[in-house]
Parts: sequence; C-alpha cells; structure tokens
Amino acid sequence: MQLKTALLSAAVLGALAGVAVYGTRHHTATGAAAVASSTGSGAQTGTLVPANAKAAAARNSAALRALIDTSARPGSQQAWASNSSEQADRTAAADRARGLLAGVGAGEVHLASADGFHARDVMIDRDGTEHVRMERSYEGLPVIGGDMVVHTRNGELLSVTQGSNMRTIARPQLKPGIAAAQARSEAGAHFDGRVAELDPAKLVVYARNGMEPTLAYQVDLRGERNGSQTPGVMSYFLDARDGRLLEAEDHVEAAAASGTGKTLTLGNVGIVSNSVSSGYELTDPSRGSGQTLDARNYSFTFLGKAVTDTDNVWGNNTTSDRATAAVDAHYGVGATWDYYKAVHGRNGIKNDGRGVKSYVHFGSNYFNAAWDGTQMIYGDGDASNGNFPLVALDVAGHEMTHAVTEATANLGYYSIKDTGGLNEATSDIFGTLVEYSIGSAADPGDFLIGEKLNYRPAGPGTQLQPLRVMFQQNLDIAFQSSPSLKCYPVGGFTAADTAEGKKYDPHLTSGVANLAFYLISQGSVVPADYSSSLTPADLACNGDTSVVGVGLAKAGAIWYRALTKYFVSSTDYPGARTGTLQATADLYGADSTEYKTVARAWSAVSVN
Repeated sequence: MQLKTALLSAAVLGALAGVAVYGTRHHTATGAAAVASSTGSGAQTGTLVPANAKAAAARNSAALRALIDTSARPGSQQAWASNSSEQADRTAAADRARGLLAGVGAGEVHLASADGFHARDVMIDRDGTEHVRMERSYEGLPVIGGDMVVHTRNGELLSVTQGSNMRTIARPQLKPGIAAAQARSEAGAHFDGRVAELDPAKLVVYARNGMEPTLAYQVDLRGERNGSQTPGVMSYFLDARDGRLLEAEDHVEAAAASGTGKTLTLGNVGIVSNSVSSGYELTDPSRGSGQTLDARNYSFTFLGKAVTDTDNVWGNNTTSDRATAAVDAHYGVGATWDYYKAVHGRNGIKNDGRGVKSYVHFGSNYFNAAWDGTQMIYGDGDASNGNFPLVALDVAGHEMTHAVTEATANLGYYSIKDTGGLNEATSDIFGTLVEYSIGSAADPGDFLIGEKLNYRPAGPGTQLQPLRVMFQQNLDIAFQSSPSLKCYPVGGFTAADTAEGKKYDPHLTSGVANLAFYLISQGSVVPADYSSSLTPADLACNGDTSVVGVGLAKAGAIWYRALTKYFVSSTDYPGARTGTLQATADLYGADSTEYKTVARAWSAVSVN
C-alpha cells in the first residue's frame, strides 16, 4: 500500500509540476474503455452507431487488450502529455528544461550564447520524470538537425537525447552570399516536375549529415513529379553562401506501398459515419472527424469529393463499387486510431484529438499509398496487382504511423544516413501491431507487409507475394532488383545512397529494424508457414539462434517509448539501439530479461 501511495503521489506531483501554468488537464482513456469510447458506443449528435459496430468493438477489444503491456514498472507509465507545441512550450517542465540546458547541460549540447530552445512536446511519467522534446534555434533561425529530448526528474538533468550533429559550439556567420530570390530559383530548378507552389526562401542553420552548422536557405515546394504520380512535397536546403544543394528532403513517405462497410480485404465490418442532410458521409466524429474522400483518379486532391451514401451500407466487397476501397481505408484509419489510443494513450496523430483526411482512388494505375505530410493517399494499384487498391489494414497503419513519427521524433527520410530506414521500419512495426489489434480471421496478424494487396511480381511464376517480409529480408520484393537489407554494415548506410531508388533507399534499410523488432517480440522462431524454407540461423547475422522474444505487448511498448522519448530527427541505427535499450530500462530495469533480449536482438542484426 505504501508503494502504491508513493507512486500515486509522484504521478500527481509530476503532472502538476509539469503543467503548473494550467488549471486542469484531460485524462486519456486506456484499455477496453478507450475502445468502447473510440467506437462511439455512446450517443453522439450526427453519428449513427448501429449494433454491428458495437459488436465489432467488443470482438476487437480482446485483441487490443492483448497488446497493452501491464507488466512495466508503474512509475514509467505516462501521466500527462501535451497536445500541441504551443501548450508544450508554456509548461513549467519546458522552462525547467531550458534552465538546465543553460546551466549544467550547456556543455553536453554545445550551447552557444545565441542558441534558443522551443519545446515541441512534453511527456511526464508517473514517477515525475519529464521528457521535453526541444527544437533549437540560433539568433532566431531554426537549426535543422539540432532537435533533442531533455530528460529530467525532480529538477535534475538525467540525460539529453540528441543526434550527432551539434557537437560543436561553432556557428555560422549570418550574412548570406546569395539572395533569397536566387535560392528560390535554384530550388525550383532542382525539382523534376511541374512546380505548383514554391514558398519564399527562408534562412536556417543546417546541421545534418555530419555537416558543421551552416547558414542555408530552406525552400518548400509542392508539385507534380515527372514520371510519377506520387505528389511532390519537398524542402530544399541550399548553402546560403553559393546556392549549393545540401539536401532535398522528400516529405512523401510511401508504403512501397456507423454503418456496415463491405470491404475488399476484411469482409463486412462496422464503421462509424456521419449523418448529413442527404444521408451519410464517411466522416468519423468519434475519431476527431477524420474523413475519407474520393480523389477521382486525379494526381492531386483539391478536386476530391466526399464519399456519401443513402442507406449507410457502403461498398460491395469488390472494386466495381468505388465506395468499397473507401471503406477499407476508413476502417483502417479507425483501427489505427483505436490502437494508439487504447494501447499507448495517444489521442490521434498529434495527440490533439483531431482526425485526418484520407483520399482513395488517387492517380491512375498508381501502385502506392502515402502520407504526404498533411493527408493520406491511396492508389488503385496497377497491372502487377490487377488494379487492386492499396487500402489493406497494415498499409493504413503503416501510413498513419508516418504521421505519428512526424509529430514525435520527426525522423528524417531520404538522404539522411540510417534515419529513413528507421522511419520506414517504425511504420512497418506499428502497421503490423494494428493488424494484430483487430483480431480478424480475414486478415490475421502476421509479419508480412501488404500481403493482402494481390501483388504478383513480374518474372517467372504468378504467386502472390507481400511487399516486405519483416523476419527474412531476402524474401522482400519491395524493389525487385534488390531485397531489403537485414545486416547493418560497418559505418552504417551512407547518406548519399539513401535517396529514393538508391541502394540504401529507406524501404531497403528498414530491414535492419524490422528484423530486430521481430526478434525482440518473437525471438529466434521461424513462422510456421515458412518453417520448411527457413531456419533460426536465417534470422540472425551473428549466428545467435536462441533469442527468446518478449511478446508483442512489451515490444510495442518499448518501441513506442523509444520513438516518442528517445529518437530525434537524425537518429541512426546505433542511436536506435541506445534509445530502445533506455526505453527498456525505464520500463523493466537495466538488469531485466527484457533489456538483455533487446540488446541481443540488435546484435543479431549487427547493430552493436
């Protein structure tokens, strides 16, 4: 009883200390209660929740509960989290973190006199530990690659999680050598396609990919790519001295890949819709009013239209009804929302309770799905999969996780060493956990990505294949000429080779973390369907064939804690090992079996 009381007191004190500028705070539902709430089991204006939706929620709650880790150290559980950058920056926890960075932490972060820090996210554990995600500035200019997470307890600095970028007090002169107009023109010239929007050039300090802090221009662009229907959503960073391109950051993170909804992949499911004057539309008021729309096969979304229905029965289980693909996407987004809320206490992508827009039927013969920084898009496939829309459940979970990653660690994607692979793997990992969370007999949980997409690769044979196989990268066909990589090379994946389609494209380097997570959760066990062709030795690069997994609930808790509290925008694979081990120590102790399992799993993929 004394221990329980002490933990409760720590939780109350920690939460009140962290949000001292606020009078109240909202509690996040967890467990089965969150499932019931998020599926709209109570009355709600403008929402129709039929009995079949409630029955589906009851079935799914058992699968969701199985993914909630209840064995972690109680003090490590989250007591409070901010729901916006503005709120985070006004907290007392953020002020404490800034004070510590200016004092005892100055040397660790190589503080310069004109450096500033803005809190983007604050999370407080029940034992009072505060995790403040900071963005750095210099003379008011954003420092690209200077983000960090400051970990404190009782006013003392525990540690700072940061990338390998700002390891110097040197700062650039802030007088550019070229004009902003020239930088803007240079950025537009680098885009291979038709530019639709080109923002004004703005000065930043660029410090990624091992560069000394350098004055640069950032130019954001949207447009249509040549030879691809994938939207162009780019940020170009150009050296402010001479206009040399430092990085082209691609923000489109692709997968390769209530009424009654008659889906393509899951049979008939219960969904939540919104009542409108003409009947119903695919908007979910119970999940932040997220909406699913039809892009009408355009390669842009501004002409998209709402998906509506008169009788609240959607689709016909085939592609002959355009609403069918919309139902799969709508259900997948809802399932992902429920997973994050019930298992991790996260209320939407940004933890602000707001839903997102999803567009189905994007482009023509477009074999892809993506999060483009603001919304979800799903193509209708091409000849390789019989024009089967890319709306499978794990794809929806994968793409929405890109958005969660962007809102938390903001892991880079293309052209930033290992980071894109870690980003892509994180989406594979949580997409898989979402698939497990619904307990569907039509799409049982597995460690295959996109196995329901009806994909038949070119070449000999016509057998259906998944896009990625998380436990054996040699079986991947995400890129036919080169499977994913499972063994981390000495020195890591070079940034110059991590652009789209290069030998270290994020979809390829994701294999390292995918296999590590598989080993953490399942151990050195080959799935039954593959036991005739694989052995435990195929699951390791170092010959370790006796890893014992900790299960999906613990593995998911470890990865989510690492993502939200210990990963930063430039985290590489060694940093991911460190972050997941720290997360494991927080949850179970540094001498725990779980800690040893995580360490062995990373070593098995040559991340030491």
